[in-house]
Amino acid sequence: MGGAGETQDITTRMKTGCGYLDVTVKRDSRGLCEVFAVLEKAGGCATAQLEALSRLVSMLLRAGIKPETIIKQLRGVKCHSIVWEEGRPILSCADAIAIVLEQQIGQE
Repeated sequence: MGGAGETQDITTRMKTGCGYLDVTVKRDSRGLCEVFAVLEKAGGCATAQLEALSRLVSMLLRAGIKPETIIKQLRGVKCHSIVWEEGRPILSCADAIAIVLEQQIGQE
């Protein structure tokens, strides 16, 4: 796979039941290409799971899977600790990543 030139990064902070989650989405000339998700609290199983999820989402984007397909799989994933932000529920860290991806494809 050849490079797609310059990338732009946008980081969005989301409130989740695990604490604040910073989701960075990278975009190149072809569209969304990479996702990084980092919890404000460092360490632990949740951090490892988020790293794995970020790697998988990034791999799917680079493989040409449409963001809408990824969003459909992540939206609605629910954990035990739901929070509300701007009048909407954030069901999990995966749900928060899906929300950020939705926002980003809305800006394309």
